[in-house]
Amino acid sequence: MKRYDLITPEGTKDILFEDCLIRRQVEDNMRMIFSGMGYSEVVTPGIEFYDVFNLNSRHFPQEILYKLTDSKGRLIVLRPDSTMPIARIAATRLREADLPLRLFYSQSVYLANRSMTGKSDEIVQMGIELIGSNSKKADLEVLSTAVEVLSFCDSEKFRLEIGDIGFFRELVSQLDVDLITAENIRTLIEVKNYPALNDLLDSIGDNSATRALKQLPRLFGGEEVFEKASKLFCDEKIEKILSNLKSVYNDLSKLGCNGKITVDLGIVNRTDYYTGIVMKGYLQGYGEEVLSGGRYDKLLSEFGYDVPATGFAVNIDAVADFKKKKEDCKCKIPDAIVFAEKGFEMEALMRCREMKKNGLVVENSVFHSLEETQRYAQKKGISKVIVVYGSSGGNGNV
Repeated sequence: MKRYDLITPEGTKDILFEDCLIRRQVEDNMRMIFSGMGYSEVVTPGIEFYDVFNLNSRHFPQEILYKLTDSKGRLIVLRPDSTMPIARIAATRLREADLPLRLFYSQSVYLANRSMTGKSDEIVQMGIELIGSNSKKADLEVLSTAVEVLSFCDSEKFRLEIGDIGFFRELVSQLDVDLITAENIRTLIEVKNYPALNDLLDSIGDNSATRALKQLPRLFGGEEVFEKASKLFCDEKIEKILSNLKSVYNDLSKLGCNGKITVDLGIVNRTDYYTGIVMKGYLQGYGEEVLSGGRYDKLLSEFGYDVPATGFAVNIDAVADFKKKKEDCKCKIPDAIVFAEKGFEMEALMRCREMKKNGLVVENSVFHSLEETQRYAQKKGISKVIVVYGSSGGNGNV
């Protein structure tokens, strides 16, 4: 007996009608933003060799990957991320291309989330990758593009948080801890679990670095954050990190976003991936970030191409859900339906084609009688029924 032929796998869903329409509108607008900044689209395979994601830094644990084997028994995964396949492309097919590379993508990623979390295992993402520059100009370009994306989503109530992963890394480097403990500290800061974080840091010892790490999740706000951070812990590296981030923050403030851009030194996601400025974007009323990214200057070197890069990804499903709640998006009702008398079926289809060329939405009636067609049109709200009874004729019926 079949048990799963009428349902979708956990973490997936069917997308219908208006949901498809609003997702496509979001994608089209993002594509205009990205291509308007000189970014060119690339598409990577939905399946990749496991080795692409099994690099030295192990960015993706095995247990969250969808895995299968090809006809030769080699381990394959469904694409869990777009940045790493694009890094592969840059290091191979685009290795001789002039830098910087400006690339964007629109494709699904797949991650096996724990059951009952409510998270999707299949997510449509769009994003940009600016490869080949470690300059402040590149950071500002990517960050300002992120602001433009968020402003398109909701011009009044978006929020972009920026930080620098180097601040956390420098603090942890002051501690005598192994990689597992450092990762535990990172995770507790990321989820803002203050009690567990304090207990773990107390077990390590009381010093300026542990005291600063305890406060890290609270280092959030405007320009005042930089002074608070420097008072907690400051050496030459920290001073340079904070100075650069402050300069970027002040420059972004010139966009006139009125408090929508904030500093968060507690952004510490995936420290084995990012190397500098990081970002997260939020929309009011949606609990999780809809945009995330940052600078990743070491990733491409793992593919044998040592060039810096930065970028971000947008969760298109999240943005579409958000805009659906704010906007009344309906599929267009056809302007007319064309019914063919017997023997004039092709003439009716030709009439439909002619009307479509003029920008109208028109259906071809597949019913046997005019009465059935009229009932169908009334039910769907189609105001005009056209009857084709000759090679060039027709009557309008309401």
